[in-house]
Amino acid sequence: MSYSARMQKNQLYSVLLAPRGRLRMADMGAQIAQLYLSPFDKIIGVIGEAGSGKSALIKGMFPGLELTNDDEGVNVRPLPIMDLEDEGFFKPHTYHLDVRFELGFYQLHELADAIRNAMQNGKRVIVEHFDLIYDSLGRNADLLIGVGEEIIVTRPSYFGPEPEDISQIVYESIIYRKMAHTTEDLCEYCLAKHNIHRYTHGDVRHGFILAFNEKPDLDIPQLEQEINALIDAHLDVSFLDDNHVQIGDITHYCTAPRMHVDNTSKISKFRLHPQLLQDTLTGQYMLVGIVGFDLNMELVDMNSI
Repeated sequence: MSYSARMQKNQLYSVLLAPRGRLRMADMGAQIAQLYLSPFDKIIGVIGEAGSGKSALIKGMFPGLELTNDDEGVNVRPLPIMDLEDEGFFKPHTYHLDVRFELGFYQLHELADAIRNAMQNGKRVIVEHFDLIYDSLGRNADLLIGVGEEIIVTRPSYFGPEPEDISQIVYESIIYRKMAHTTEDLCEYCLAKHNIHRYTHGDVRHGFILAFNEKPDLDIPQLEQEINALIDAHLDVSFLDDNHVQIGDITHYCTAPRMHVDNTSKISKFRLHPQLLQDTLTGQYMLVGIVGFDLNMELVDMNSI
């Protein structure tokens, strides 16, 4: 048995920070496929809220896969997995279905039968909202992925974890990712008013990182005050199009416009670290924003388990 196979067999949980933005999420999907996906996996279960980036993650894991109902609203009818015998000679190896969406057209037992039939025919099935069909299917996924504030990758065994365990974690944590992303966009908006535009994006639990190659001339307490003023204005937040989010009367460029709270009043305990932190590995200067943590929380504790 190869080292890779032994690693997969003994894998319990792997936890990765869930990035914001389609490109970063797709890149994360490619990394997950390379590290954790086995060619013998028949069912890949994905769990997470609409807009959490599941579609981008799946596209990164399986380039070229036709998603039957993705976050862009592309609906494939009839559902290919329901007609395996009618596809002729050129049949795909991998199928996709979104259980929550398909419940508008099929019963759970019909979808479960289709998945089992695909498996018996040597196919692989990617199942979004796997937690909804688990009981009807009667088996766990070979690889189970939860998308919340973090991405949880697990290879279930007889001893679990159960899809309900993963769904509880990701549905409870997603609010922090939404708060952090909305605040990150507000921070970008305020930085632009100070004519600061060049930085890269990074992730940290309950927060965000903006990294600068050169140290910016920045009054961090003033910036924090400006952002909190926008939060306290209780601005409505809504999806505008695939590349923009609407925050009050602000139209802001965003590559993950569905990953936000619906009103800035839902952002709690926002603060900026009072100093720019220099990364000793890259030399970049990091502006760190935090949401949801107690104000006396130390930065070194943010990624604690």
